[in-house]
Amino acid sequence: MRTEQEMMDLILGVAKADERIRAVYMNGSRANPNVKKDAYRDYDVVYTVTETESFIQDKELPLKFGEPLIVQEPDSNDLGWGIEHDFARRYAWLMLFKDGTRIDLGIEIKEETTKNFLEDTLTVPLLDKDGIFPKIPPSNDSGYWVKPPSKEKYYGCCNEFWWCLNNVAKGIIRDQLPYAMRMYTEIVHIELEKMTEWYIGINNDFSLTSGMWGKYFKKYLPMELFEMYERTYSGGTYADFWAAIDAACDLFHDLAVDVADYFDLTYRQSEEDGMRKYIRMMRDNG
Repeated sequence: MRTEQEMMDLILGVAKADERIRAVYMNGSRANPNVKKDAYRDYDVVYTVTETESFIQDKELPLKFGEPLIVQEPDSNDLGWGIEHDFARRYAWLMLFKDGTRIDLGIEIKEETTKNFLEDTLTVPLLDKDGIFPKIPPSNDSGYWVKPPSKEKYYGCCNEFWWCLNNVAKGIIRDQLPYAMRMYTEIVHIELEKMTEWYIGINNDFSLTSGMWGKYFKKYLPMELFEMYERTYSGGTYADFWAAIDAACDLFHDLAVDVADYFDLTYRQSEEDGMRKYIRMMRDNG
């Protein structure tokens, strides 16, 4: 894998040699001073350009940065995601190279940069040929810190977690594993993750990020709670699934009670009691 210095020299070298590229800035983990440094961090780079069309038409562009293993163009209509995308304003390539290096390269015209440069607190200016970048504070992750929930969001999270478990249980009883698993992982478990984030927040003055999709949960949760969290993931059998549900219920209760106490709210134990009774009924009669 190429070194960070080699990659930065390459990224900036391409920009300096191309008159269409007027500025360069970086976002993401390499712009975050609080992230543990490792070789697997992506290079999230944005080129400010005079126009986008010639770059989009240049199918050899990824080769300027190395030999790709695979490239994704997420704004492409061929993927069905870019149907309403304005290609004249911005475009992106996600590039993974044979040495394991990954570059997520965006291009955007000056008008987009004027807006986007200030929106992300994780921003490091790298090159500015025309002096278009305003002064900004040092890059930091404050824009990604866990935010305290409103009363409504807290109660909504609890209700959604407990209510949607009835759908999971019915899916298991009906032997509809794909439905039950998606309902659990994409609906119920998401609410558990929200509560986990808030628990981490109340224990850290809401002044840190738990990472995209909870990737720093292990770092910030007490070990006994993280071990409980691990048990909320299921294997492929229904016995494993029921065990994971039990673990999720136990963990959600512990976290939600602490979060409620912190915000001087009343945890609605009746919702939990009702759904646990229903789950027992379904499991015993299934």
